[in-house]
Amino acid sequence: MTSTIKIDFVSDVSCPWCVIGLKSLEAALVRLLGDITADLHFQPFELNPQMAPEGQNIVEHIAQKYGATPEQSAQTRAMIRERAAGVGFEMRTSEASRIYNTFDAHRLLHWAGLEGRQAALKHAMFKAYFTDGAVMSDRSTLADIAEGAGLDRDAAAEILAGDSYADEVRSQERFFQEQGINSVPAIIINDKHLISGGQPVEIFERALREIAAAV
Repeated sequence: MTSTIKIDFVSDVSCPWCVIGLKSLEAALVRLLGDITADLHFQPFELNPQMAPEGQNIVEHIAQKYGATPEQSAQTRAMIRERAAGVGFEMRTSEASRIYNTFDAHRLLHWAGLEGRQAALKHAMFKAYFTDGAVMSDRSTLADIAEGAGLDRDAAAEILAGDSYADEVRSQERFFQEQGINSVPAIIINDKHLISGGQPVEIFERALREIAAAV
């Protein structure tokens, strides 16, 4: 008998470990086909809610936020690229990459959820930012990404031009922060089991099997 589990994937589109976590989770779900089906929802989290629209150089940002040297940043990027490649994702970040404000991206993701295209848009945003180097605070760019994910570009542009879904996104952000989520990715299963970080496929597979068996 197939078990259905609810998964809230709390993440930011500028988080490389969220890419790795999502790809690993999806690979685990493929392994579990026939046993488990997932009701997957992407929930908003902003790593840098105060970031200016023009963004900040990634090396400068990591140095200010975590105290990492340029050499440490380069080593971390190389390690992340290797982990991402292992789950089939091409990560092209470099010392010239920038961190952007992602609030508008989350507003579009909320809308995409209502349209049944949330996963498609999430993947498109990850590729646009981490592989193609897109400016994720640029509204025209975001509308293009939405169109590429099968959504109506004019509708996306209209949403971005106003404040549609801003309250909903902030409400969801507050909710998960109040639940103790302060780093991402945070994968919440059936509203009570938490898996943190960009875990390997095997970890997700084992955890999902154990959770489903206990239902």
